[in-house]
Amino acid sequence: MAEKYKKIAIAPMMDWTDRHCRVFHRQLTRRALLYTEMVTTGAVIHGDRARLLGYSDVEHPVACQLGGSEPRDVAEAARIAEGFGYDEINLNVGCPSDRVQSGSFGACLMAEPDLVGDCVAAMKEAVSIPVTVKCRLGIDDQDPEEALDRLADAVVSAGVDALWVHARKAWLKGLSPKENRDVPPLDYDRVYRLKQRLPDVWIGINGGIATLDDAERHLERVDGVMLGRAAYQQPALLAAVDNRIYREDTPPVQLEAAIEALLPYIEEQLARDVRLSHITRHILGLFQGAPGARAWRRTLSTEAVKEGAGLEVIEAALAHVTGGVFDVAVA
Repeated sequence: MAEKYKKIAIAPMMDWTDRHCRVFHRQLTRRALLYTEMVTTGAVIHGDRARLLGYSDVEHPVACQLGGSEPRDVAEAARIAEGFGYDEINLNVGCPSDRVQSGSFGACLMAEPDLVGDCVAAMKEAVSIPVTVKCRLGIDDQDPEEALDRLADAVVSAGVDALWVHARKAWLKGLSPKENRDVPPLDYDRVYRLKQRLPDVWIGINGGIATLDDAERHLERVDGVMLGRAAYQQPALLAAVDNRIYREDTPPVQLEAAIEALLPYIEEQLARDVRLSHITRHILGLFQGAPGARAWRRTLSTEAVKEGAGLEVIEAALAHVTGGVFDVAVA
């Protein structure tokens, strides 16, 4: 597979991949594609767009994930997001939460592939940037062979630019959203078979991928790998993405340097009355496995929540790990 098509993305994760998280992740990798949390079409069309869609220029390339099922609405929301400068629009066909089901979008749309195709077609007509879909293998009692093929064929016919597949079914009846991230078994081979059947379609894989070694193995079979909880809970692995996956002739990012690079952004946000803890919650796991990591987490967890907490908290936490030997596993 041509090197230029290899892609690493960081999955859209509700309550995790907010704008502060994305700016932090961008300090570790210049090349990985970042995703927003899912935003609903109704919120985009009728809500506070600056709050919902605002981001920092350093985040590029960054994609906006939409949740919706009405073609006219997803097209309008996509048009609005494109106006904010996003690099891609992604339609959520994988989230299993009760709130998403009640809105008739997310994973339940696996049962309505033609509607998903209509949504993609409407977005393609409305915007000039890539339109992609993130889906599951199927839902509940669906046969993953049939369900995934039907969904893929519908969106490909509509002109989708890429299809990300979370390699698990979603059980909307009987499992909680949290359980749906772990309980349904992973079936990577099903995604590989889809790629074999549709060799000219860009297909990426998501679900349970914990290391860059794993990512490289998947990239032998598909076009992209989406990292979720591993990227959030062990962000140090992102420091080697540009070097290992994109073959850039640069060493992995130094973790200390990533925090130093983040400080101007933190200072800017503090000046806008953003609480320090809203940012530092995303960086707690950076030094996992390194000397001083526990003191780093403890300092941030106890001090960043205090009224008026500022950069001195970051500096105090960093002192616990500065000078340490960062033999952090990024494989």
